Amino acid sequence: MQLTARHQEYWRKNLRITGILLGIWFVVTFGLAFFAKSLTFSFFGWPFSFWVAAQGALVVYCVIIWYYARYMNKLDIEYGVAEGEE
Repeated sequence: MQLTARHQEYWRKNLRITGILLGIWFVVTFGLAFFAKSLTFSFFGWPFSFWVAAQGALVVYCVIIWYYARYMNKLDIEYGVAEGEE
């Protein structure tokens, strides 16, 4: 099946946003958790590194999911591939 230029543009945008969000996920999961060990002050009785790893990462994951869904809905509407409500 030959994709039209419009389909290729849609998938290029889809892959770009997916790559960017996966990059953010990687930095939050591995980068922040790795460097958080050096944060030695206490935050509400727990080490701050615990809060960064346990709470901050979850917030970022939820934002990533919310942003991806919102962006893809707008992209689907723009390119006419949105699923109708049934």
